[in-house]
Amino acid sequence: MRVNERIRVPEVRLIDENGTQIGIVRTSEALQIARERGLDLVEVQPNAVPPVCRLMDYGKYRYEESRRERESRKRQRTVELKEIRMRPRIDTHDFQTKVRQAQQFLEDGAKVKVTVLFRGREIAHQELGERLLQRMAEQLRDKASLDQPPHLEGRTMVMLLSPAQTTSTSG
Repeated sequence: MRVNERIRVPEVRLIDENGTQIGIVRTSEALQIARERGLDLVEVQPNAVPPVCRLMDYGKYRYEESRRERESRKRQRTVELKEIRMRPRIDTHDFQTKVRQAQQFLEDGAKVKVTVLFRGREIAHQELGERLLQRMAEQLRDKASLDQPPHLEGRTMVMLLSPAQTTSTSG
C-alpha cells in the first residue's frame, strides 16, 4: 500500500475516516485534508481510475492487521503424520503394542501412516499384510477414520488413518 507522499497520481477518489465518500480531489488537496485531521492518506484501490484513497491512522491499521494475523495463526493447527512400521509375520503381543502406539498418536491428534514392510519372498503373500492392516483398522475404528485403505507402494503396503471426529449427538 502506498501512503501519503508515495501516492504519485494527479487526483484520487477520497473516502474519509468514517467511510463517507468525499469525491474526486487533487492528491495535494487530499494530503492537506489528511494532515489537518492528523491522519494518513492511504491508497486502498490502486487499480481504479482514479485510485481510491482513504483517510486513516495507518500505524493503528497495521497494528490491528498484525494482531488479526497473529490470532489466525494461533487458531491454526498443523497435523502431524506419525508412522508405524510392521512386518507381515508380526507376533500378537507386538501387534497389540503397535495398536496401542497408534491409538496414542491418534488421541494426540496426529494422523497415522501404518506400513507393512515385505522382504524377499514375503511379497508373494500380500494378503497377510492386508489382513494385518484391516485388523488394525478394525481395532481402531472408534478412535480413527480410514483416510486411505491399504494399498501397495513397491514392497510396502500402506494405510492412512486420521483421528475420528468426535460428534456428540443427543436425543
